[in-house]
Amino acid sequence: MYKPNSLRQHLSTANPDLRRDPDKLLVFADEGRLICTGTASRSFEYAYKLNVIITDFGGDEDAIMVPLLDWIATHQPDILGNEEKRQRGIRFIVDFNNHDSVDISLEIELTERVIVKAQQGRLDIKHVGEPVLAPDYAHPYWALYKGETLLAEWQLSTDIGM
Repeated sequence: MYKPNSLRQHLSTANPDLRRDPDKLLVFADEGRLICTGTASRSFEYAYKLNVIITDFGGDEDAIMVPLLDWIATHQPDILGNEEKRQRGIRFIVDFNNHDSVDISLEIELTERVIVKAQQGRLDIKHVGEPVLAPDYAHPYWALYKGETLLAEWQLSTDIGM
């Protein structure tokens, strides 16, 4: 599975607080399912709930949510493009620790396709990314501001690293 590490890297790079202290970011794949049709092909899909926990976060929550939505638009665009998935695809809980920090728990419904092909007596696997949709804006680098305060900055990668 590539998406948990991809999102971890994206949020850690985008957010200055997480860049300074990456141990504040915890990632778990929960309620995983392996979906296969039972045909001759052994291609399958991972389906799971990704639980992302950010502890003792002292920044603006928007500095997490906007880069997250940008990552979702590239790596799980059906969440944004389907009414039912928009309602349930991303959920969160915020625990207000004190006046200075919060714990944020994000639950994201993700899938990953794996193609398995039989060739010359062997099975070859290939993890495939999501279909690339034309973005509403074509820019490789983003900086998120609230007023004059820089909250986050990122460059989104479509590389799945497989």
